Amino acid sequence: MIPVVNDDLQSDFEYEEIPTRTFKLYIDDEIIIGMTDNLEAVKQAIYLILSVERYQNIIYSWDFGIETVDLFGKEKNYVLPELKRRIQEALLQDSRITSVYNFKFESVKKQITASFTIITKYGELEAEKVVNV
Repeated sequence: MIPVVNDDLQSDFEYEEIPTRTFKLYIDDEIIIGMTDNLEAVKQAIYLILSVERYQNIIYSWDFGIETVDLFGKEKNYVLPELKRRIQEALLQDSRITSVYNFKFESVKKQITASFTIITKYGELEAEKVVNV
């Protein structure tokens, strides 16, 4: 007997997007109480992703954060494209972020600042990440 696949099962399901509503964070000595959602919630997620070193905190999954520690002491010719790739990889783990582009790098002594544009489901924003090399 050959099993029969019922293709009508797809129509029985409705997909619902989970709201992005979350608690506001305490950032830059600013006291904030309450909830936030949409673009502000994504801004908070970006801040956290770029602030957490991947694989260093057991509270976060291995898909969360960015790897920067091993870039210390490396040549800038290696660090610049690698930093771009790692920022894109880290941020695109969030399903609300659709694109990361328009990278600009500024190097001062042993510090590299990467500025970039992020496209989300809720709008566009600018961000930056500073890395010591």
